Amino acid sequence: MPWRGHDDVAHLVLGEQVPTDTETVEACLAALRRSGYCSVVTSALAPADSLPFVDAGFEVRERLHLLEHDLASLPAPPNGASRDGLRCRRAWRSDRPSVIELDRLAFDRFWRLEEQGLREALQATPAVRFRVGDFEDPRRGTVAYAITGRAGRRGYLQRVAVHPDGRRQGWGRALVVDALGWLARHDVQRALVNTQWTNDAALALYESCGFRRLPVGLCVLDRHL
Repeated sequence: MPWRGHDDVAHLVLGEQVPTDTETVEACLAALRRSGYCSVVTSALAPADSLPFVDAGFEVRERLHLLEHDLASLPAPPNGASRDGLRCRRAWRSDRPSVIELDRLAFDRFWRLEEQGLREALQATPAVRFRVGDFEDPRRGTVAYAITGRAGRRGYLQRVAVHPDGRRQGWGRALVVDALGWLARHDVQRALVNTQWTNDAALALYESCGFRRLPVGLCVLDRHL
């Protein structure tokens, strides 16, 4: 599929239980060339899974920290979370344009979801929780949002974003606490989240909420076709 609104860039996703080899990767590349793509980006891969891609000429585009939470002890909400200004609510379809605009402000171009990416994130797991927080001025729309996925006993914080004007107010923590509480209520035993290698603010947020850094991270690879 196209990579987040880039019609000439393909997104190649490796399934969790789908082993691959260099021959399979080369066959995928040939199919992408026939489809008219100019380059390709992989999903986030563990080091062992990335080896066939490296052998096929891929290079590392982004390195990611991978963190996990065992949900045995949940973090406390931020100070002021009981106030109306820090309450998150269920997101509706009508919130999506405001969420996409927020995402554009919160992430650089490579990582922005845009409309297609948002749909993919909401469909990535069998169960999903899509929450938003609102500015006090309703005309300003969404100040923060989070997408959390659940598949069996495993949970995923797929996206947490805060508007630049709403940072350092507790929104990030409020959304993470909400996500972990939802996962715990559904007997999830392990929650995972990844963040860019250089995103110190996100890393500090997750670790303050009880996530621990795993020794092996992930990487996103790319190559020209």
